[in-house]
Amino acid sequence: MAVALGSNLGDSWQILTDAIAKLSAVPNMQLTATSSWYKTKAVGPPQPDYINGCIIMQVNISPQGLLETLLATEQQFGRVRQERWGPRSLDLDLLLYDQVILDTPNLQIPHPRMRERAFVLVPLAEIAPDWIEPVSGYTIKQLVKDVDCSDVHLLKSN
Repeated sequence: MAVALGSNLGDSWQILTDAIAKLSAVPNMQLTATSSWYKTKAVGPPQPDYINGCIIMQVNISPQGLLETLLATEQQFGRVRQERWGPRSLDLDLLLYDQVILDTPNLQIPHPRMRERAFVLVPLAEIAPDWIEPVSGYTIKQLVKDVDCSDVHLLKSN
């Protein structure tokens, strides 16, 4: 499965590093790839720039169980949901889960807006360029060509 990570409040570097370590320690979840980190412009109300990246994990957890793990991890790092697209200490978005297509009231896979977000596609293309997004049928490296990447800047390579 693929997860996008982002932070623009607090010590973002430390939060993102610690969040990956915490997820890696969850039973039935194994980290297999981590993208570089990117500085990106925020979507939504005026706020600081984000640090964004993506990870790939091998999991043996249901999509719903995975969502619950991601939400609990966000809360452990001080995430408070006050305004849509507002600033946050940690944002974890489940992007892809194998080739699953799922649409429930609280979970959509693939993530419904990933195809239009350079801050997701650029780091994801770095670690999973040939992964086929199951709704469009296009690879991640094809999808990244269709978005404006001018506000996504490499900060730190992995």
